[in-house]
Amino acid sequence: EHVYHTVNVAEAHVETQALAKIPIACEYPDVFPEELPRLPPDRDVEFRIDLVPGTAPVSKRPYRMAPDELKELKTQLQEQLDKGFIRPSSSPWGCPTLFVEKKDQGGKRLCVDYRPLNAVTVKNKYPLPYIDILFDQLGGATVFSKIDLRSGYHQIKVQEEDIPKTTFSTRCKLYEYLVMSFGLTNAPAFFMYLMNSVFMNELNKFVVVFINDILVYSKNEKEHEEHLRKVLSRLREHKLYAKFSKCTFRLKEMAFLGHILSAKGVAVDPSKVEDVLNWKQPQTRVTTAASSKISLNAKPMTALTQKNAKFAWSPKCEEAFGMLKKLLTSAPVLAQPDITKPFDVYCDASGNGLGCVLMQEGRVIAYASSQLRKHEVNYPTHDLELLAVVYALKKWRHYLLGNTCHIYTDHKSLKYIFTQPELNMRQRHWLELIKYYDLEVHYHPRKANVAADALSHKAHCNFIEARPTVRILCCEIGEIDTPIVQQAELYNLIIEPTIKDQIIAEQKKDKGMVHIRDGINEKKKACFMHDEEGVLWFKNRLVVPKGMELRKKIVDEAHTSMFTMHPDSNKIYQDLKQKF
Repeated sequence: EHVYHTVNVAEAHVETQALAKIPIACEYPDVFPEELPRLPPDRDVEFRIDLVPGTAPVSKRPYRMAPDELKELKTQLQEQLDKGFIRPSSSPWGCPTLFVEKKDQGGKRLCVDYRPLNAVTVKNKYPLPYIDILFDQLGGATVFSKIDLRSGYHQIKVQEEDIPKTTFSTRCKLYEYLVMSFGLTNAPAFFMYLMNSVFMNELNKFVVVFINDILVYSKNEKEHEEHLRKVLSRLREHKLYAKFSKCTFRLKEMAFLGHILSAKGVAVDPSKVEDVLNWKQPQTRVTTAASSKISLNAKPMTALTQKNAKFAWSPKCEEAFGMLKKLLTSAPVLAQPDITKPFDVYCDASGNGLGCVLMQEGRVIAYASSQLRKHEVNYPTHDLELLAVVYALKKWRHYLLGNTCHIYTDHKSLKYIFTQPELNMRQRHWLELIKYYDLEVHYHPRKANVAADALSHKAHCNFIEARPTVRILCCEIGEIDTPIVQQAELYNLIIEPTIKDQIIAEQKKDKGMVHIRDGINEKKKACFMHDEEGVLWFKNRLVVPKGMELRKKIVDEAHTSMFTMHPDSNKIYQDLKQKF
């Protein structure tokens, strides 16, 4: 205990010294205390735990702990007793305790397993914000500061009548919390409500709040000083305290909520993809199969997953594995939207899905793709392309409504949708939605629209036509030299054409196929041909060897595919006859 206390004092001394060197922050030392005061002040609202009607108290036995955990438990209980955060209890409620490792500074955090209580608690529906929506307001910001509250939950009192419900059990005693505890189901929502109330006048102007993380952003240094003073004054006014060692001030580039913020836009935090970069070389066929689904670049690895293939990790596999990790960890920097400027939306539809890219001044703001619903699969091409436009308008309504936007599509007839004399009911319904937007539709050929085109193929791929589709996509992406489209590979090319690969492999083994190939070479088999990859075709149909296992797999795939909607045997036969 003596050592633990000494370390805390030493850290606090360093914090105090560092605080004195930070402009603006040094004017508010009371906002950055070494420890929280005994109990939070009385506020207008306190944390409540409303129960489902008819609920009886729930009590669970404590978990067993190792000797060193029991020693740590005693220390932390005494600390919280001294601060007044907990008190002994005789409540009929009781949940067990456990320790979790602190990821930032080491040590153990005492937690209560409140699952039994949470199961009978009426849920607080106060919404937590979407992170991408929070970032939308950062356009033009060049200076950032981040303030992290010190044990934020412990800065809120629990309503007196609900204190007994927070009771937790230890080996010797019961204790109950007087402050909000980690693990309570409604704690994040309530804390979010409190923070939004505190910063009501600053939100969406120069402050972003996500639970206990506060981001202050400004367009320049002078403006940032003013904003920072307002935020720290607000914390002082409401007696909310921050942990100085976890705060950062006046940076041009800031890590926040798993992203890197800068004047350039929002990028993925490299530390969050470190686990991917540290993936070890696969040692088994199962591991390789799981990895191979990520990207078409892993073709040498997928070969190892084929039936009867010998697992031998080659230099080509290692190269593919490295490329796989690179693709997963090289996401593009997404630009922040500027609502004073027009938007560009690139849309495309395929038989598999919808793909859209939102851009502004040549920079990507967002990507979106969606699978087709069962009834949408049967839409004619014109309606599918219009559906992609409608999907984009709905998806990015918060950007596009009230702003000028240019819609780019590779379907030429959509240019005339507003002057088309005859419309079906579906098109009329969609035009009712579209008319509220200030938009212009432009024709854009497929090669120039490859990012949206690739996204529209992303969700699912017909199992026989997968390989030619992928080949076309790869070629088209290779011909585009803009950095925006080059990055699309990360999102789009997740397609695994397994059936055709198996057919090709079986063709090479089948003795009957050897005779057919000989006949082709001798020009005795006019109806047969083989392509540049050596794949055998009968006119325009793929030749399937006689193996029953493979044929059964093809029939099963045709029956269960999402594109066929479980047809009868005659329909399956007619469909397969066109391809095999």
